[in-house]
Amino acid sequence: MLVLPRALGKALARYLSTPRPGAQTGVAPDPRKLAQCLQPCDVLLVEGSTRISAAIKYLTQSTWSHAALYVGPQLGGADAEGHPHVFVEADIVLGVCKRSLAHYQTYHTRICRARHLAEADRIRIVQELTGKIGNQYDMKNVFDLARYLFPTPPIPARWRRNLIALGSGDPTRAICSSLIAEAFQNVGYPVLPIVTQDLGQDESRHRAAAREIFHIRHHSLYAPRDFDVSPYFEIVKPTLARGFDYRQIEWAGK
Repeated sequence: MLVLPRALGKALARYLSTPRPGAQTGVAPDPRKLAQCLQPCDVLLVEGSTRISAAIKYLTQSTWSHAALYVGPQLGGADAEGHPHVFVEADIVLGVCKRSLAHYQTYHTRICRARHLAEADRIRIVQELTGKIGNQYDMKNVFDLARYLFPTPPIPARWRRNLIALGSGDPTRAICSSLIAEAFQNVGYPVLPIVTQDLGQDESRHRAAAREIFHIRHHSLYAPRDFDVSPYFEIVKPTLARGFDYRQIEWAGK
């Protein structure tokens, strides 16, 4: 009885991961500049062009549908074309796996970098994600997201975050953004926590002092866009980071 759902899940995953030409709105960066900018533990956001990407974009109202963590050449191995593996991601078909930079070279991407991340925590994050290579993608997530590929009534914005809190809860299964967010949270680095104000009195008791209290958001509630809007991750744009002078642009017709 368990074989049929698993087989159906795999077939659905292959269908949903089929690229759709023209589905991207952004422009892919120069792969050489992108490679020069990346540092270990950078989160690479990807504007996917598959059917499942469309569902994630709809629910999150965002450009970004996928996330991968940059580890670097020390990750080891290479793809079928000989490009070295440098990323860890959760793929809908392959599960948690290694990827080369070449895998993303045709996609619109964005680098999100944790500010002042301690080296010891950087190592822990890399170890946690590489230790999960081989884990299965959460097939319940696949079935749930597939529902939003069909015409549905508009979903109120306040409900959308709960609708992406999908999956079976099995720690041996993974979803791309949840996988990465959990690793950062495990070293105490915030992604997009819930922050409340605790009103108290300062030592002089003459004025109220507001103290920020950080509450951990469950990792299943994270979407790729959260790394983009997080106040604790900086955006690195390869074109600007590698030196940009608008005076050197050769405009057509001039």
